[in-house]
Amino acid sequence: MMRKIGVLTSGGDAPGMNAAVMAIARSASLYGMPLIGIKRGYNGLLRRSTNIRDDLLELNLDTVLDIADQPGTYLRTARCDEFLDPAYRDIAVKTLEAMEIDGLVVIGGDGSFHGAQELCRLGVPCIGIPGTIDNDLAYTEMTLGFDTAVNVCVDAVRSIRATSRSHDRPAVVEVMGRHCGDIALSTAVSTGSEIVVVPEVTWSVEEIAAKLNKQLAKGNTRATIVMAEGCWESMAPFDMYGFLTSHGKECYQGEPMSATRFASVMKRMCGMVEARATVIGYTQRGAEPTARDSEFAFEAGNLAVKLLRDGISNQVIGMEGNKIMYMPIDEALSFKRPFRRELFDLVNSL
Repeated sequence: MMRKIGVLTSGGDAPGMNAAVMAIARSASLYGMPLIGIKRGYNGLLRRSTNIRDDLLELNLDTVLDIADQPGTYLRTARCDEFLDPAYRDIAVKTLEAMEIDGLVVIGGDGSFHGAQELCRLGVPCIGIPGTIDNDLAYTEMTLGFDTAVNVCVDAVRSIRATSRSHDRPAVVEVMGRHCGDIALSTAVSTGSEIVVVPEVTWSVEEIAAKLNKQLAKGNTRATIVMAEGCWESMAPFDMYGFLTSHGKECYQGEPMSATRFASVMKRMCGMVEARATVIGYTQRGAEPTARDSEFAFEAGNLAVKLLRDGISNQVIGMEGNKIMYMPIDEALSFKRPFRRELFDLVNSL
């Protein structure tokens, strides 16, 4: 019998985390289980603060009913490298025991799930909810926050394309996603962008310049290049310093490639008057959750509490066939993420 449960948000913040916490609180209240919020991810279980309320606080309906549509995470979040050390995980278990917390809901990405997996091995029942804008967990069709992040990027790119048309100049737009190109690909498809660059596919600067020149030759003077933030990892070697300095642009030896530098290279390779870069950045994390993310958060939060109440543990919740489901953490983490290569090729070939 679950007497009391806890919830934490870990890793990068994602729109919909607060909606999930609210759903968990409502469901826990229905089953008569007190809910403890653990602040700043796994750090709260290590009791780093001098005041217990800076690490742990009781959540009730008065506390969380109004946070569902708030961006960010009410419980704060942070990475916790110390949790890789078994000694620190033992401290976390002792904290849970001292607080009489019988089960834990972990909202986060793959690193957060690995932490939950370790707690399960130490006898702490855990359920995971995939909270990350990156959509990089292969077992589920969507992660909490991905839909919102894409919609933020779509709105931004549509605005950028409007001014690109006005000035007849191409645009380079960098979006988030870490090592996953799903946000970039979905954004490009949704906005009619002509070129998309992702970390899953090896590419070269010369190749993208050729694609852009092809657009210019067709009379498209305001093409959009959508780039995933991790795409620089899969870029073929390119002497940016040598190229830019030889074309009259100040640059520094060893300076890394960036969206701004890439736009400068495209301008000179393609003989354009101007090319502008925009990095959308943390606006993707800090937006109010879309209806789709909020709905997923509601279903996932309620299912997480129900599983713990029924004595089911070591599971993560996801979406399959547009329906909520759950599976063992070990199995979920073993999935290899497929990349939609056909869609990627279609965007870049039109």
